[in-house]
Formats: sequence, C-alpha cells, structure tokens
Amino acid sequence: QVQLVESGGGLVQTGGSLRLSCTASRTIFGRNVMGWYRQAPGKQRELVADITTVGYITYSDTVKGRFTISRDNAKNTVDLQMNSLKPEDTAVYYCNAKHDVINYWGKGTLVTVSA
Repeated sequence: QVQLVESGGGLVQTGGSLRLSCTASRTIFGRNVMGWYRQAPGKQRELVADITTVGYITYSDTVKGRFTISRDNAKNTVDLQMNSLKPEDTAVYYCNAKHDVINYWGKGTLVTVSA
C-alpha cells in the first residue's frame, strides 16, 4: 500500500501563485504515473496534470501555460506550481499515483482563489 500526502493548499487572490507538494510513503517500483486531479463543488474530478516516470507530461487545456508539474523519483515526490490563478481553479486538489491497474489517492488539499 502507498500513502500519498499533499501539502501547500490555501487561499490566494486572483493572479497569485501556490505550490502543491505530494509525497509518497514508499517508492513505487516500475513504470508509473504521478499527477494531480481536482474536484470543484458540484463537478466531477478532473485531471490537472500528470507526469510519467521518465518525464512525459500531460496538462489539462485549462491549465496549460500557467501550471507546471515536476517530480523527484529519488524523493518520491510530485509538485504542482500554480501561477496566474483564477477563481475557476478553486477546488480540492488530489495527488494521484497509477501503477499497473492500481490507483492511489491522497486525501486532498483545498485551493481557494478569491476574485
């Protein structure tokens, strides 16, 4: 079992920045994907960005050019730098790790962007 722990959420004004961090409790051996999803009130959970073990990155169209995902395989971490935040970015952000058919989820961290 792998536990994912997120940190870095909070309240920020429109145009501001936040950095989210996620640490896995142990190394996920083999090829895997780590990333961030978000869920706004009344909406489905959606992919924000993810990154493979070898660094292949996918971004949602809504965050391209504003968010940057990175990972440190040695430290079992994945970070999300969020710039130029908008009120529509307000959501609970969840860290995710996929290995084979197994999905691991963090408990989530709330990001609130005020207008």
